[in-house]
Amino acid sequence: MTKIDLFSGFLGAGKTTLIKKLIAQAYTGEKLVIIENEFGDISIDGGFLEESGVQVREMNAGCICCSLVGDFNTALLQVYRDYAPDRILIEPSGVGKLSDVIRAVEGAADAGLSLNSCTTVVDAKKCKMYMKNFGEFFNDQIQHAGTIVLSHTGDMAEGKINDCIALLKEKNSHALIVTTPWDMLTGEQLLKAMEQPQASLLAEESCPVCGQDGHHHHHHEAGCCGHGHDESEHHHGEDCSCGHHHHEEGCSCGHDHHHGEGHHHADEVFISWGQETATHYTRARLEEILHALEDESRFGMVLRAKGIVAGDAGWFHFDYTPGESDIRIGTPAVTGRLCVIGSGLQEAALEELFR
Repeated sequence: MTKIDLFSGFLGAGKTTLIKKLIAQAYTGEKLVIIENEFGDISIDGGFLEESGVQVREMNAGCICCSLVGDFNTALLQVYRDYAPDRILIEPSGVGKLSDVIRAVEGAADAGLSLNSCTTVVDAKKCKMYMKNFGEFFNDQIQHAGTIVLSHTGDMAEGKINDCIALLKEKNSHALIVTTPWDMLTGEQLLKAMEQPQASLLAEESCPVCGQDGHHHHHHEAGCCGHGHDESEHHHGEDCSCGHHHHEEGCSCGHDHHHGEGHHHADEVFISWGQETATHYTRARLEEILHALEDESRFGMVLRAKGIVAGDAGWFHFDYTPGESDIRIGTPAVTGRLCVIGSGLQEAALEELFR
């Protein structure tokens, strides 16, 4: 039986990082295949994952939730028949709806395939902003998750984490929410949490992450581990700590992203701009570029930027989400690649910025 693990999560939440941790620490000895689905034409993450030595099958002409559902069914069955893996990891686009991905997996039903887990990764610092502005997509990923793994909690105040948990529980009261920073957990602990059938079992059983009996953790249905989150302390009115504006009066891109009745495809709401490039960048120049992306009036609402480009000190791998950026030295690519995803993007201005 081939297990299928789904990894959902909004743009930049950390799905790829979680997968790499599980590959290194939890999936050892298993034959793996990753199905990687980017939004847009320029693929970045597939190259990161290939560094782990795992077969990557990429589909870049759209997202699973819309134009690729038919192709996805065929691709999934082909992967299963060609590679006979122990486990298939599916990382859909960050702007995909988890409900549609689940339907796509079920549509490729085969006696040898089993949907094993549905995990959503949530950037705890940006939960409130994304829930308000892009709820049609963000909330769908929350509502259909069996386990929610919070990222970027290491430097957050406990009260802010509690606020995030309260918002998530309003959308999904049954999922196990893992709040402990990932560097404090092993891949085996995270996998056990992901494969837990129902978080409510923790009331009577031992916690899948820390191993302590459920009756010692009065709020484990809300979070795990060690934070002892008390729901009476949640404050819905506080802003999240992402350091970015939250569009309290509505997003400026012209779409009503947070309405509950919407049925948009990702390509109706989000834009992906990217290109291959031979340009060499200094670290200082890349830092300037990523900082400039905060200017919504010039570039539109940039939700995610990532790339691999040649630099003065080697090859730079970079990531950007609102209020945060990271530049690191990585392995060379055949050519430089960069990708920007957002809403209302000003493509000519982006091309000039990266020139």
